[in-house]
Amino acid sequence: MAPQAVKIAGGGLAGTLLAVMLARRGIAVQLFERRPDPRAHAADSGRSINLALAARGIRALKHAGLMDQIRPVMLPMRGRMIHEPHTRAPPHLLPYGQRAGEVIYSVSRAALNRVLIEAASRLQGVELRFDVLCTAVDPAGGTLTVQDPRAGTRRILNDAVVIGADGAGSAIRASLRGAGLVAVNELPLEHDYKELHIPARNGGYALDPEALHVWPRHGFMLIALPNPDRSFTATLFLSQSGDPGFAALADDAAVAAFFNREFATAAALIPDLTAQFRANPQGQLGTIHTDPWAAGPVLLLGDAAHAIVPFHGQGMNAAFEDCLVLDSLLAADGAAGVRDWPTIFTTFSRSRRADADAIAQMALENYAEMRAAVLDERFLRHKAWALQLERLHPGRFIPRYAMVMFHPEISYSQALRRGAVQQEILDALDEGTGNPTRLSTAQLAHAQQLIAQRL
Repeated sequence: MAPQAVKIAGGGLAGTLLAVMLARRGIAVQLFERRPDPRAHAADSGRSINLALAARGIRALKHAGLMDQIRPVMLPMRGRMIHEPHTRAPPHLLPYGQRAGEVIYSVSRAALNRVLIEAASRLQGVELRFDVLCTAVDPAGGTLTVQDPRAGTRRILNDAVVIGADGAGSAIRASLRGAGLVAVNELPLEHDYKELHIPARNGGYALDPEALHVWPRHGFMLIALPNPDRSFTATLFLSQSGDPGFAALADDAAVAAFFNREFATAAALIPDLTAQFRANPQGQLGTIHTDPWAAGPVLLLGDAAHAIVPFHGQGMNAAFEDCLVLDSLLAADGAAGVRDWPTIFTTFSRSRRADADAIAQMALENYAEMRAAVLDERFLRHKAWALQLERLHPGRFIPRYAMVMFHPEISYSQALRRGAVQQEILDALDEGTGNPTRLSTAQLAHAQQLIAQRL
């Protein structure tokens, strides 16, 4: 392998997609992943958080020519299926959008990672190294230190152009931070998560497979996403402390009582609920802001630069969009044998920073929406009105959720700004009364004025 090969730390989703894009551009790649090859080893139990693949991620995968391989692991979800508390009423669907094709897709992280690794392994110029940990980087010296934890061997690689795609716990970021080259602001969420498995029932899905199921309970929630084997991956998001909180679920009896009280319909579908709860790990969540993302020939990308909470389903999509933006900069740079990597990396990080900050904010806001707002009459009224205004003013009034999920041509920062203006318009139309599903003639006339003035 030529010494000018780009070194990618991290063989997860972003790292492997980027390896494919770079190789297709004729750039040699060495990719290092600290875990074993997932094609030959099972994924870690209880730490997947099924992913929601949306338009931004799909656009990047199409650009890399990978959609034919990805489609078999994609399951369409039309909206959120809301399981309201303390009612025998059947759950109801809140559609994600109203246009044909406005769906998002449940994908298994492990299955998607295997597809991407296999695609990268088939390309000339890609070297995959598993069970190898990247421990330190020195931008000034142009070196990357790697270690085989099993053998205890340590190597220093020279002439290193390094891209850190090694996730929220990035060793590359930690190395840059330790050298005083980046500042890192870690904002842990006070809520943790735990995954549970809802098995297939009588050979079929136990719940509607074309929806993301949500049991909103104001201060906490349970969600469930479908899998190709007709099971569901359920995830409980709950405060670390307090009651209710993970600390209060100290034994099987407390777990059973909590689920039977709050999520009875889901609990009935998990025959080994308490055993799973006891065995599966309790994961932590948070937001990471890094400044800058680039230091000479070293770049942070995806979660390594800007980890977010999972409540907008955009962590993977944002990381894939990172890869697409970087690849576009490389295309503009031409096919020169010697690239100005520091300038490319600096340009990339500056161009993406505002969008990363915007989706981090919207992801936190979406947690409040999913666990509480979907039960609020005002929220439901505004959602119905927003869809009505979108039908009447297509292209001008697009709900913020739709901008994020279905309109990759609209940046995250633009979606945040436009969404705030649209919410102000809805607030101006709302006097707390009137038809909960349709705007009146007078409201529509007022809305048209506001849209013309502000959007």
